[in-house]
Amino acid sequence: QVQLVESGGGLVQPGGSLRLSCAASGSTFTINLMGWYRQAPGKQRELVAHINVDGLAIYEDSVKGRFTISRDNAKNTAYLQMNSLKVEDTAVYYCNANIYERQVGSSDYWGQGTHVTVSS
Repeated sequence: QVQLVESGGGLVQPGGSLRLSCAASGSTFTINLMGWYRQAPGKQRELVAHINVDGLAIYEDSVKGRFTISRDNAKNTAYLQMNSLKVEDTAVYYCNANIYERQVGSSDYWGQGTHVTVSS
C-alpha cells in the first residue's frame, strides 16, 4: 500500500507564494504520473498540473506562468510552487499519483488534501 502525504498549504495574501509538497511512501513501487488537483467550495475537482517521470508538465490555463510543478524521483516527491496567488486559487489541493506496484498493477492514489486560502 502506498500513501501520499501533502504539506505546505496555508493562508497567504493575494500576490503571495506557497509551495506544496507531496511525498509517496510505502512498499516497492514506481511512480508514473504525479499531479495536483484542487477543489473550491461548491465546485468540481479540477486538474491544476501534472508531470510525468521525464519531467514533462502540463498546466491548467489559469495557472500557466504562475505555478510550477516539479518532482524529485529519488525522493518520490512532487512539488507545486505557486506564485502570484489570486483569491480564486483558494481551494483544497490534492496530490494524485499513478503508481505501479508489481503485485497490484497500476492504481491512482490521492493525498488527504491541503487547504490553500488566498485572502487579504
